[in-house]
Amino acid sequence: MRIAVVATCLGDALFPRAPIATVELLERLGHEVVFPADQTCCGQMHVNTGYLDAALPVVRHHVEVFGRALEEGVDAVVAPSGSCVGCVRHQHAMVARRAGDERLARAAEHGAERTYELSELLVDVLGVTDVGAYYPHRVTYHPTCHSLRMLRVGDKPLRLLRAVRGLDLVELPDAEVCCGFGGTFAVKNAETSTAMLADKMACVLGSKTEVVTAGDSSCLMHIGGGLSRLRSGVRTVHLAEILASTDRGNASADVVLGDAAQRSSTRATGDAAGVGP
Repeated sequence: MRIAVVATCLGDALFPRAPIATVELLERLGHEVVFPADQTCCGQMHVNTGYLDAALPVVRHHVEVFGRALEEGVDAVVAPSGSCVGCVRHQHAMVARRAGDERLARAAEHGAERTYELSELLVDVLGVTDVGAYYPHRVTYHPTCHSLRMLRVGDKPLRLLRAVRGLDLVELPDAEVCCGFGGTFAVKNAETSTAMLADKMACVLGSKTEVVTAGDSSCLMHIGGGLSRLRSGVRTVHLAEILASTDRGNASADVVLGDAAQRSSTRATGDAAGVGP
């Protein structure tokens, strides 16, 4: 297949390993991957915060960019983010129709039909659960709210993880409970968000794993920030990175990157609090 990748804003700005790993994985499986260079935001942040008028030009740009890719022979569009795919599938046409642009709404619906979250693409479209990955670590999986409730990906990520050689998959207690991020919710309702995060971290730590994974960098950012401040030693690694890892060294590279980022975050937190390592 010919597949276009949506990097996502967080992937572009803060967590590039997730979209890079998505490309590496799909190419290893024998697919042609294209990256529309003029892509920007999907508009999720604007819509979820209530700025629907501001979201309209962002949505239009996304629909046009990936609409052209589909016209030029792309078979599917994939994003390593359940929340971004949720926006494309459930919000784009709504934003367009609210603005009275029925042509854009229909184009958005056409694009949404061909846009998939990574585990959806692998299991439902490509028909694969064993992607040939190797990741020798004890891992637990957090199902993010948008992938769980909007996209209903179900156990697809777990089926993929169970097929990874060397991986010891541990069930996360209260897995389906929100981590408390919710985009701007974590800023506007910080105390509630922090309390929810504390519950999620307790579950992660109770699993006694090395790594917590998910399909959304945003939730991993929230959980990982809390875990680093506890100096827990537990890393957050995107599902795409685990699936892209092989016994040729990718897994080790991801672990080193995770450790370095965690040490840097811990030092910064300690410095701000006036506490040495």
